Amino acid sequence: MTTAEQRTIRLDSARAGTGPATWGQRAIWGVVTRLGDDAPRYNLPVDLPLTPPRPVPLVLADLTELLLLHDSLHTRFLPAGEDGLEQVVDGSGELPVEIRTTSVAQAAEVGASLLKELAGRSFDHTREWPLRVGLVESEGLVHRLILAGAHTGMDYWGLGRLLRDLEAIRSGETAESLRGSRPSQQPLEAAELQASPLGRRRDEAARRYWSEQLTAGPRQIFREPAAPELADDPHRMFPNALLRSPALAVAVGRVAAELEVSDAAVLLGATSHQLARMSGSSDVLFQVVVGNRFQPAAAASVSTVAQEALFRLTDADRDFADAVRRTRSVAFAAFRHAAYDKWALDREVALLVEKGEAADHSYWWNDTRDPGVGPFDTVEQPRAPLSELIGGTELSWPTEFLPRKNVSVAVDVLTAPGALDLAMTADPAVLGREGMETFLRGVERLIVAEAIALGD
Repeated sequence: MTTAEQRTIRLDSARAGTGPATWGQRAIWGVVTRLGDDAPRYNLPVDLPLTPPRPVPLVLADLTELLLLHDSLHTRFLPAGEDGLEQVVDGSGELPVEIRTTSVAQAAEVGASLLKELAGRSFDHTREWPLRVGLVESEGLVHRLILAGAHTGMDYWGLGRLLRDLEAIRSGETAESLRGSRPSQQPLEAAELQASPLGRRRDEAARRYWSEQLTAGPRQIFREPAAPELADDPHRMFPNALLRSPALAVAVGRVAAELEVSDAAVLLGATSHQLARMSGSSDVLFQVVVGNRFQPAAAASVSTVAQEALFRLTDADRDFADAVRRTRSVAFAAFRHAAYDKWALDREVALLVEKGEAADHSYWWNDTRDPGVGPFDTVEQPRAPLSELIGGTELSWPTEFLPRKNVSVAVDVLTAPGALDLAMTADPAVLGREGMETFLRGVERLIVAEAIALGD
């Protein structure tokens, strides 16, 4: 039998203030508020087993320290005129906590149900803090902590920071001690910097870079779309494929070491090379999601800092190793211009599109792995030879999505125990299921073959 009750976390005397939203907050707020009923797919879910289990008062105290540490967790958003958005950091208030009491044997099942409940509905950003909390209690102790974060309050890198800070608090740290040991940039501070002359120059330079790359890039990447007759069908569904590869988890590191680049550059370079070979366009573009946490204070932030960089690789079909090596330098240039006022950029891009001067920028890349908690740090890698591991690759089709605006192909890199996952969503008008499988297996084959050539 499972019982339910609700408690609250009371926040008093926290930092408070009001000011313009940051570029990252504005960008994601614009996305989720347009999605309507589909907005919950942007929520960030966490089902965290507590080992050892803790009493409810201690867990609530841990979460209170977390709220005190990060302003973004007690922030609301208010539209301000036609082109404004304010962040309101509340210095006091209450955060509801849903508690389910059940048997130890049922804790995981009850936690999964509670997570679905908390993460499955949209946030009211004008009234609600961007965090929902649930506890699964058994025999007087909390066995599972359930969190659902709004994307306006944190991105995936911010979520990783949140979980690490929560672990530090459970180990005895306080918000005050953590602030003293590694200061984090709060969103109001970030907004102030962005509004300064330096911030305005960075914004202008980023938007200028985007315009230059869009003007120079190819107007259409896939020269022969799979089913162009589907392009005007508003009811077509976008398939989602998942390639789970133990071999990639090993091979990407070997190739990165040999070519003296990061494993992220290997994956993006290989994907660019494969896209160029399949599409017939030697130049390719990806909108790459960038964490924008290059400075220590930004790295310690739990907020929405990530934005897209425009990555354009020329002659991407020429040679695999060359494409990977050049990916590193091209990505660095793109990443320098990944923080900007997206609402202003969108207006400029719309004008280029209207005049027929914009390159095809409907290809997306998102490496979601957090270097602090990713599989290369926490999961023991397979030890079998690559020639054997390649036989363990699995390809599945988890779901389908409703049509997505300005998306031809979207590729995500995901964590997986003892493997590396590549998830792909594609517009069937551009690339069908057979093409998607060819694409994903082609990326894997490129990297694994290069690693085997180095010595298996």
